[in-house]
Amino acid sequence: MRRVVIENAHVATVSGEEYPDGHIVVDGDRITAVGPGPAPEAGAGETERIDGTGCLATPGLVNSHHHLYQWASQGMAVDGTLFEWLTTLYKPWSKMDAEVVAGAATAGLAWLAKSGCTTSTDHHYLFPKGRGDLFAAEIEAAREIGLRFHPARGSMDRGESQGGLPPDEVVEDLDTILAETEAAIDRYHDPSPGSMLRVAVAPCSPFSVTRDLLVESARLARGKGVRLHTHLAETLDEEEHTREQFGMTPTEYMDSIGWLGPDVWLAHCVHLHDTDVKRLAETRTGTAHCPSSNARLGAGIARVSHLLEAGAAVGLGVDGAASAELVPLAGELRQAIYMQRARYGPTALSARQALEIATLGGARCLGREDEIGSLAPGMLADVALWRVDGFQAAVDDPVVALAFGPVPPLERLLVGGRTVVAGDTLATVPQDEAGRRGADAHRRLMRLAEEVL
Repeated sequence: MRRVVIENAHVATVSGEEYPDGHIVVDGDRITAVGPGPAPEAGAGETERIDGTGCLATPGLVNSHHHLYQWASQGMAVDGTLFEWLTTLYKPWSKMDAEVVAGAATAGLAWLAKSGCTTSTDHHYLFPKGRGDLFAAEIEAAREIGLRFHPARGSMDRGESQGGLPPDEVVEDLDTILAETEAAIDRYHDPSPGSMLRVAVAPCSPFSVTRDLLVESARLARGKGVRLHTHLAETLDEEEHTREQFGMTPTEYMDSIGWLGPDVWLAHCVHLHDTDVKRLAETRTGTAHCPSSNARLGAGIARVSHLLEAGAAVGLGVDGAASAELVPLAGELRQAIYMQRARYGPTALSARQALEIATLGGARCLGREDEIGSLAPGMLADVALWRVDGFQAAVDDPVVALAFGPVPPLERLLVGGRTVVAGDTLATVPQDEAGRRGADAHRRLMRLAEEVL
C-alpha cells in the first residue's frame, strides 16, 4: 500500500480542528492520521513526502451543481434573464452530440480540478435523439481526468405545447426517460464505500417537466436507493409560472408531491419564503448555492445565511459554464461571502463557513459526509494543498487568504490518494490538450447548430 505524507502545512480539517503546523498521512485511498507537528514514523513500504511549508491543506472541494456540456456554449445571451437565456440556447444545445459532450466535459472537469475540486456532480438533462451516448461521454471524461463523479441523469418532458418552457424538439417522453434513467443507474451507479461514480435522478425543473415525471422519478430513485436533484426557485419568473400552473410556490409544489427529504438536493433556491427555508431545514433537503451564475443571470441572491441558521445543508456549485463563464469553484467561496454580506451585512457568512459549504456542505448534499468533505482518519484522501506563501502571505490567516483573495496556486490535489494536480498543473491529462478539447467542442457545436439554421 502506497503512503503519502504531507507535513508543515496549515491543516484546516473543516470538522472543527485546525493545525497551523500540521500533518496528514494517507495510506492507499484513505486518510490514516491528521494532527499537529511532524507525522508519525512511517512503517515499511513506499512513502511520498510532500513538504507543505507555505501551504494550506483543506478537504477537496465538492461541486454540488454543474452542467458540463455548457462549456461548449459560453459567451451567449450575455444580457438575458434565465428564461431569455434558455430560449436562446435550447436551439444549439438540441444539436449537441457525444463528441461535443466529451470535449466540453473534459475541459470543464479539468478546470474544476485546477480550482481544487475533487468531487463533482453534473446535471445533464438534454438528450437529442440519434446523437450518441451523451451520458457515457461525460462519465469517461471524469474517469480520464480523475475526479470523483456524481452525474445526474436529467430529463424534460414538458415542452411548449404542454405549457412548458423548452421547445418540443428537445423533450423526451415519460416512458423513454424512465427506461433510460433506470438503465443508467443499473450500468453506472456504484454504491460501494470509496465509490468514484454514483448516479442521481434529476428531472430538470418544475417548468420543464410534468407532475407525472417528478412523481415517477422519485419512485424510481427511491426504489434504486439513489439521490434526487432538480432546479428550484431560481428566478421570480419561475415562481410566477409555478403559481399560475399549480397555485403554489415552487417549494410548496415540490413538497406536495414528496420531493423534499434527506435524499434530495436542489439547485439555486434563490427565491425562498420564510416557510420554505423552514421546510427545507425540517426535511433535511440540501441546496446547491451558485452565486456567480445567479448574479450573471440577474436571478438574485440566495438566502444562504438563513438556510444555515435554520440548520439546512448548503453546498457550493459553479453551475454551467454558459451562465458562469470560466468560474473556478474555489473562487465561489469569495462570491458566496460577498453576496451574503452585500445583502445581509458583514457577519452574514465567514471565511470558514464558506469553506465548509464548499467541502462538507457539498458532501452532505451528495449524501457522502461520512467519506468526503473533511480531513480526519478514515475519510477518503481527497485533499487540496494551496500555496499561500506568495502574494497571499500578506494575509496572516491562510483560510481568509483562500476565501477572500484570488484563487491561490494549487500545489497538489489528491483524489483517493492519487495525484490529479501537481505544481498547479493537471497531472492526469495534458492541460493544454484538455483546453483544446473544450474549444473544439465549442466550434463543433456552433457548426452543428448553423447547419440547421
